[in-house]
Amino acid sequence: PIKTLARCHKILEYSARQILQTDTEDNDPIPPNFPYPQLRLRFSRLHKAPELFRSTVPKSEDRGLLIEMTGTVIKSGQTNMLELKKEFACNSCEGILMLDTDEEQFYTYPKTPNCPQDGCNKTNTLKATGKVNPEFCVDYQEVKLQEKIGNLTMGTIPRSISVLLLEDLTDTCKPGDDVTVIGVVINRWHSLGRGENGVTDIELAINANYLKVTNDQSADGRRISDAHIKQFTDFWSTDDPNIGPSYGYLPLIGRDKILASFWPQVYGMYIVKLAVCVVLCGGVQQVDETGLKVRGESHLLMVGDPGTGKSQILRYTAKLVPRSILCTGIGSTTAGLTVSAIRESGQWNLEAGALVLSDGGVCCIDEFNSIKESDRACIHEAMEQQTLSVAKAGLVCKLQTRCSILAAANPKGKYDSSLPLTVNISIASPLLSRFDLVFLLLDTKDEQWDDLVASYILAGRDIADEMSSSTDGHWDMEKLRSYFEYSKRLMPELSEDASCILQAYYVYQRRCSNSDDIRDKARTTVRLLQSGIRLAQGHARLMQHTIVTTMDAIIAVMLLEMTSLTNMDGSGSMFNTSGLIPDVSSLLHTTFPDDPTSDYCIAA
Repeated sequence: PIKTLARCHKILEYSARQILQTDTEDNDPIPPNFPYPQLRLRFSRLHKAPELFRSTVPKSEDRGLLIEMTGTVIKSGQTNMLELKKEFACNSCEGILMLDTDEEQFYTYPKTPNCPQDGCNKTNTLKATGKVNPEFCVDYQEVKLQEKIGNLTMGTIPRSISVLLLEDLTDTCKPGDDVTVIGVVINRWHSLGRGENGVTDIELAINANYLKVTNDQSADGRRISDAHIKQFTDFWSTDDPNIGPSYGYLPLIGRDKILASFWPQVYGMYIVKLAVCVVLCGGVQQVDETGLKVRGESHLLMVGDPGTGKSQILRYTAKLVPRSILCTGIGSTTAGLTVSAIRESGQWNLEAGALVLSDGGVCCIDEFNSIKESDRACIHEAMEQQTLSVAKAGLVCKLQTRCSILAAANPKGKYDSSLPLTVNISIASPLLSRFDLVFLLLDTKDEQWDDLVASYILAGRDIADEMSSSTDGHWDMEKLRSYFEYSKRLMPELSEDASCILQAYYVYQRRCSNSDDIRDKARTTVRLLQSGIRLAQGHARLMQHTIVTTMDAIIAVMLLEMTSLTNMDGSGSMFNTSGLIPDVSSLLHTTFPDDPTSDYCIAA
């Protein structure tokens, strides 16, 4: 039955046309000029059995099967007009006949040197009349579908397959979209040119019957199990203390329980883990009456010495977030980060880069300062406006890049506190101001801290086994991934008290930037206030708050204060002129507090 399903849908489609035509002739409920050839039978969903569903590129034994495949569109071709049938005339018998295109030969017409009419035995007499019948002309587009990276094993290079779109399926997707395609697997081969010998180049393709874009940023974007939702609800419950460990009355302790499960292989770095979790939760996108959008995703830049764990943070985050791309600045170019234009078969097609493919997720960029200056300038629009305006080779369009950027950079040599941050990492102020948080991770010498880290590493514990067998509230990666997806469904609104705190901090930063040289003036702009709003909303999502409370605003101010104090004095301690944060020698040397509630009350 599976092998005959691909052939049956043509028969069912023809039968539906005949039934509709019969009803029209009997009852005449539809106008006589109803376009019967436009009636199509679409399969919107197949049973997800191994015989019908594919998460990777189909193989040669799948040829002729009607399958369902999920993937990411990495390239889209131009929409052209395709003539499914063409009129030919015989020069000998003057017969007229219609020939169908061959989909396995890129919709070209078969070479028929002999006239098929009875009584005509002459060869090479068929010639195209040049007449175009609009009834047999349809829209045609070809896109390239790539396997989802999350469905592949480690070390596997993702493959791609061409998908043929006809009629109403054209222009329904763009590069970077996650789609579900239902279609028939076919063979396609290139005809041999003049002077070419050997085997023709044969490839697999999918003749699409149905296509649906599945990367919409809605609440139903990813399925979360009911068991996980109940666990999250009970975790923050304030009703019954007997249902398990609930932290409704101790929210900061509950938050630190979640942070302890995040990136457990690395000791300490409490502030960094908190900031990454807030960035992953993200803020709420704002749209005014004119349609102008203010991004909700936050960006984080970590600047530090080698061996401080920056790359490990990026790799863990890329593994935690389902829709994420991990790349390095040394091997990244403008086309690799944004979008490239490729010419194939005489046409220009767009192929998506890392920022477009990570739309709706996280783009992790290591060695950010190794990207060429000309290539870094191309991501200004992608970071702030969350779009990419493309005008290449006559292709003018706009692609979405609604993703958070986690970047890591190394200073040029030893970090010089007498120079501004832009000089130490060679990143211009316009690009640096687009990051909501910029953390400085310096490897300062602390004998007590070094002893704790060495003991933690030399213990040789298996973190995965301990977390799976522990009962003190540690979460595994799947539960943590579901929690972040569940938190992003919330749309917290700013309260009046939180707005007053963020406003007062913004005014204070503007006043201080004009009176001293400690703070970076490039960062004390309106973007600072927007960053505070996003971080406060991200912390509210992390705490499962429907309204941004005073606590969320204060935590956002603390994170921003860590960013503004990037200069260090000769002793290795951060300047702390405002008194909003406790004195710390380095963000690396921050451990989980024994009583986070008391520390919060002291800082607030």
